[in-house]
Amino acid sequence: MTSYRRRPFCLSAAAIALLAAAGCSSTDAEASITVPSPPPAEVSLCRALDEELPESVAGQDRNDPGPASELTAGWGDAAIVLRCGVPRPEKMSDPQSKGVDVNGVNWLLEQREAGPRFTTTYRKTYVEITLGKQYAHDIGPLTDLAGPVKKTVPARL
Repeated sequence: MTSYRRRPFCLSAAAIALLAAAGCSSTDAEASITVPSPPPAEVSLCRALDEELPESVAGQDRNDPGPASELTAGWGDAAIVLRCGVPRPEKMSDPQSKGVDVNGVNWLLEQREAGPRFTTTYRKTYVEITLGKQYAHDIGPLTDLAGPVKKTVPARL
């Protein structure tokens, strides 16, 4: 019976140690993303967008990922990441692709295991928003970002 009492304690201690290690590694790591390389005319649009971006999106405070760039922004612990001046996604050529309109900005929707990715359509540069899994069925963050995109990245029609 003594061994029975020790087993649950040992398993609990191991589980606690594992959870503590996992918790430390995820919060101590700084998010890192690839910075786009758009043409100079698009860089100007992205800089203007960066100046208009809100300090908070969907209740998440701005926390830009590395490396620092005017072409990227983030909110929360990489829960919401914006990249401006990205290449045109191949999915835009797929007639079966899905899209959404949020406050006058059209977005291509790509479902990914890590969370949804949205890319603007019909704009002079492509703006990409990746959302964490917690936003798998929530386009709320786009409502906070559509205004700055609409204001600074002209439509291409």
